[in-house]
Amino acid sequence: MAIEIKAPTFPESVADGTVATWHKQPGEAVKRDELIVDIETDKVVMEVLAEADGVLVEIVKNEGDTVLSGELLGKLEAGAAAAAAPAATPAQAAAPVAAAPAAAAEEAILAPAARKLAEENGIDPNSVRGTGKDGRVTKEDVVAAIEAKKSAPAAVAKPAAPAAAAPVFAAGDRVEKRVPMTRLRAKVAERLVEAQSSMAMLTTFNEVNMKPIMELRAKYKDLFEKTHNGVRLGFMSFFVKAAVEALKRQPGVNASIDGNDIVYHGYQDIGVAVSSDRGLVVPVLRNAEHMSLAEIEGGINDFGKKAKAGKLTIEEMTGGTFTISNGGVFGSLLSTPIVNPPQTAILGMHKIQERPMAVNGQVVILPMMYLALSYDHRLIDGKEAVTFLVTMKDLLEDPARLLLDI
Repeated sequence: MAIEIKAPTFPESVADGTVATWHKQPGEAVKRDELIVDIETDKVVMEVLAEADGVLVEIVKNEGDTVLSGELLGKLEAGAAAAAAPAATPAQAAAPVAAAPAAAAEEAILAPAARKLAEENGIDPNSVRGTGKDGRVTKEDVVAAIEAKKSAPAAVAKPAAPAAAAPVFAAGDRVEKRVPMTRLRAKVAERLVEAQSSMAMLTTFNEVNMKPIMELRAKYKDLFEKTHNGVRLGFMSFFVKAAVEALKRQPGVNASIDGNDIVYHGYQDIGVAVSSDRGLVVPVLRNAEHMSLAEIEGGINDFGKKAKAGKLTIEEMTGGTFTISNGGVFGSLLSTPIVNPPQTAILGMHKIQERPMAVNGQVVILPMMYLALSYDHRLIDGKEAVTFLVTMKDLLEDPARLLLDI
């Protein structure tokens, strides 16, 4: 019975997708719930799994083709078996079969005649590719390996001449490689250009002394990890908690613009920028105002694992009222992050670097971090933006205030 393989049902925010990778080819056997094909959208990669055991018989949409929601991708013949292995050669049929169970596993890899021939000619059986049934190395395979070994010296001798020894790409060659932009990268580019062309974007800066948080983390990180089932205490949870409190005090930074209306959100859904092989993605911590430090760290850790595995869902990356981006993990000392519409602000974290600072008339070396807040000046005034950063600075430099809610 033929089963149609169809594209997933896309959310309303996703118009179409692209066939990224076929993991099976026509004639190959598949098992129920085995991954057959990946569909890439401008937000996530969606996996299409086999509905039943069988054989892939037809591919309708090739890699790179655009597909709509529910569109036919290929066909699967349920219950069918994969193409049979090639018939045994006469040499294989004539090879003696060992009776002893201990020798059976050995002969399943190398036929006796082939083994003898390999030993006489100094051929490593493990280096010979078997073409026989179940991957068995036949006598013909060993003969082919012997011939290849004899011809190898001649092939090596040719590059001995100086001219032939030149590398494939000589010094000074201008090599180029053209690859299509992924849908995610294209969408990110589109949104970044849109943000810069449609917003009155401005960035304000401040700096925070990280010594109090670093001392607190060093003191309690082992106990924290033990208490919370292996969840490690990082810096991001402190910044998320501080951002939540600062957003409560400056609700305009947590708002969004919808046409001529300002939408004030009575909750804090914090987007956390995560790097993946496909590009930057921003999963969202829902209702971060109700989350503990351990819940925040656990959520971010899960997002990181899913991003690397390409398992983030559209729902996990949709929404968000404010975003935090940590370029410091890559060594960035200072940057001007771009706001992610329809949000109106984004916080940029940076590298912690020791610098000489004036404290009570004395020069003290402190671990400092620059903070950058990019915001839409149409909605947020400079006073609100600066006050937001000062609030974060005060909370982070005295983390006890986060627990005392003061």
